[in-house]
Amino acid sequence: MKIQEFLIPQLKQEVALTEKFLKRIPEDKMSWKPHEKSMSMQQLANHLAEIPGWITGTMEAGEWDLTGYEAPNKKTVSEIVADLKDNAAAAEKALEKPDEEYSKTWKMTKGEETVFEMPKLQTLQTVVMNQFPHHRAQLGVYFRLLDISVPSSYGPSADEQ
Repeated sequence: MKIQEFLIPQLKQEVALTEKFLKRIPEDKMSWKPHEKSMSMQQLANHLAEIPGWITGTMEAGEWDLTGYEAPNKKTVSEIVADLKDNAAAAEKALEKPDEEYSKTWKMTKGEETVFEMPKLQTLQTVVMNQFPHHRAQLGVYFRLLDISVPSSYGPSADEQ
C-alpha cells in the first residue's frame, strides 16, 4: 500500500468528523470560552479548519517558520466550514506524492530556533493528524458545558446513542 492510500482516507474521515462538529456551533456562541486561558469557540473552530493546510505546507515545503504567523479569523460557521473544505481539497492533492517524499526531513522553526525536525510522514501523523481529535474533543467539552449536543466521533456520544 502506498502511503497516500493510507493518509487520504484518514484525512477524509477526520475532515468529515470535524465538519460535523463545526456545524453544531451556534453563531451566538462564537466568542464564548470556558476559561480566560482558553481559545474562544471561534478561534478553536478556525484552528480546526486550518489543520488540513498544515498537510499542504508539510508536503509542499521543507520547513515552516512561525515568525509572523497569524491564525485565520473567519467570522461565521459557514466561512469556517468552507475554509476547512478548501484546505482539505488542497491537502488531498498535496498527499498525492510518491512514498519517497514522505521520508524527507521537514522542520518547524521560529526565526533561528528549530522547534522540531523530523521526516514528513512522522510530522503528518504525530503533529498534524493528531490535532483533529485533540481539538474536536476540546470543542466537545465546550459543547457539553453549553448543553449543546456532542456529535459522535469514532463511536456514539452520550447524546447520540
